[in-house]
Amino acid sequence: MASAAPARDPNCVFCDIVERRAPAWILFEDEHTMAFLDIFPFTRGHLLVIPKRHGARLTDIPFEDQMRLIRSLDEICRRVEQRLTPHYNVALNTGANAGQIVFHVHFHVIPRYGKGNPFGAGSRERLDETEARKVVSELSPA
Repeated sequence: MASAAPARDPNCVFCDIVERRAPAWILFEDEHTMAFLDIFPFTRGHLLVIPKRHGARLTDIPFEDQMRLIRSLDEICRRVEQRLTPHYNVALNTGANAGQIVFHVHFHVIPRYGKGNPFGAGSRERLDETEARKVVSELSPA
């Protein structure tokens, strides 16, 4: 059962993005969820889908918010399939040992373009503004 998650955490960058206190390339937003580009993408179009309510783990947010998050994840996956590539990974890292870096629950949607495993060790380059604008344009509602 989900614990009572606070609406926001003052030390969370994703909560800051929700409140527009931190910059992000936002592709989707509704009353309960948001999707934006990862600033250190594994591949072109790597997105994060988050609930607006703060919770470090999926089980920290109420079931209704979990379902809203999955609905938004579905919307983003469909856009990726139609506008970028039909191949992608969906990942949820929970806890530091599982690779979670930002402790606000989020799904990664990582488009795949026939290259090797994007999860290997190595550096990832920061997303630049020109590329971000292109991807936002491609994935925005028609």
